Amino acid sequence: MKDYPVKLKINYLESSNRLTALFRFILVIPIVFILGLISTYAEALSFAIAMMLLFQEKYPKFWFEWNIGITKFAYRIAAYFFLMQDEYPSTDQAQSVQITVPYPDVKNDLKRWMPLVKWILVIPHIIVLIFLFIGVIFSTIFALLAILLTGKYPQEIFNFVEGFLRWTLRVSAYALLLTTDEYPPFRLKD
Repeated sequence: MKDYPVKLKINYLESSNRLTALFRFILVIPIVFILGLISTYAEALSFAIAMMLLFQEKYPKFWFEWNIGITKFAYRIAAYFFLMQDEYPSTDQAQSVQITVPYPDVKNDLKRWMPLVKWILVIPHIIVLIFLFIGVIFSTIFALLAILLTGKYPQEIFNFVEGFLRWTLRVSAYALLLTTDEYPPFRLKD
């Protein structure tokens, strides 16, 4: 099994804060609002990058860095929302969520016409991810109950939610960030 170039790792906490876990869905609102304000530009940038790849075979480094910065921020928020981390999401520090998305060598690694079809090719992934997301919601509710009773996030549920986030990151890198032409694997593990 070949390693996929896009990686996600979230550090497992041995104990979770019961009080913040209980109010997490309220505490996350301000930072989600900030993400909403800046992510509008990131979505428009995906289309601009597709046009740059198609017509000029370029992926400007500062566009890449902007997109990866927003992506890392979004995944810190997701880890906080899904109760995987107690630390409030930082807008600029990595914290305990490590994401690796390599900058593409456009001329050698990307085909200029691929952005035209990637959004269609990821439809099977989106269908599977919708069903997995339903499982993540139920898992998070169960994890909340476990945290309230034991103070710990169950390791198996943590691994499942981390795998889901890893899978969504791979699909995002392929279809939205446009950093790789390697089709994402259908798996939760690295």
